[in-house]
Amino acid sequence: MTIRFERVAGPLVPWPDLDRRPGRTVYQTRAWLDLLVETQRAEPVTARIIDGGDEAGWFTGAIVRRAGVRFLGSPLKGWTTPAMGLDLPLGSDPTAVLEGLARFAFDELRCIHLEVADRQLLDEAVAPAGFVVGRLPGYELALADDDTMLAGMTKGGRRDVRRALRNGIVTTEVDPREPGRFAAAYYAQVTEAFAKRGRRPTYPQARVESLIRHLGPTGRLVLMEARTPDGELAATGIFPGMAGGTAEYWMGASWQRHQHLLPNEALMWHALRAWRDRGAVRMNFGGGGAYKAKYGGSPHVLPWLRTSRFGVVEPARAVAAELYARSRRLRR
Repeated sequence: MTIRFERVAGPLVPWPDLDRRPGRTVYQTRAWLDLLVETQRAEPVTARIIDGGDEAGWFTGAIVRRAGVRFLGSPLKGWTTPAMGLDLPLGSDPTAVLEGLARFAFDELRCIHLEVADRQLLDEAVAPAGFVVGRLPGYELALADDDTMLAGMTKGGRRDVRRALRNGIVTTEVDPREPGRFAAAYYAQVTEAFAKRGRRPTYPQARVESLIRHLGPTGRLVLMEARTPDGELAATGIFPGMAGGTAEYWMGASWQRHQHLLPNEALMWHALRAWRDRGAVRMNFGGGGAYKAKYGGSPHVLPWLRTSRFGVVEPARAVAAELYARSRRLRR
């Protein structure tokens, strides 16, 4: 199997055809790449995968420079972007494709480091020699009719959803094309949540505004508000996704003073049904957090593969990560 990657400029990529494929994620779309360009100063990379002379799939990612050095991410940590990666048909050899991707990253794109997180690559055994495997745990739920989803929740989950509704919590969708002050309200809530742990959010409000601006016109973004019976804002949630594929709980937050009314539970229940009605087949709750299991999701582990052109990069990456974590602890 001879695999090579052929880079394709954004305007020449068949976006509508690719976005109709069943394994597609919102993080592989053109709108999300535009978001990375704006928030990460990234250089988008879209490439056709060629096996011999035939098309064998596509790759989506982006290059960023750090201290003058090029990194190829699909995605990289810190982008608040889960799975990107490869778009491969059934029967493909992912090990050979990943080997070809490393050659493409190092030889053609002149990068020194590559990271890939891909929903299709859940079997860690496909990682070629020289790749390090990290793991991103979380929960996923198959979207179904109301009775099935309620029955799949834990006893406590069903109780909390029903209590939230009895408490008079009202959930509504915000038009992402006219979001008003949604981003500012969400960011104030998430700032309060981080402050309770002596921390600050890991991303600026501008990233939320950029996300809404780029995804809002695509129909692939659900913004949710939950309000008290008196009309006060209690919680907010951000849910990008794809019809026919995966909806994502990107971020959410609530005011501490209203949490006894369970606005987060009402908001999540509305979001599950909203994306089901839009044609999504599953909800990915994003990252860890045992509380997410109460909605009936099953544990889900996303392998995060990485490799470097030079052996010194991996230990340097670990040192840089520790220094970054230490600097955040000192700023508390």
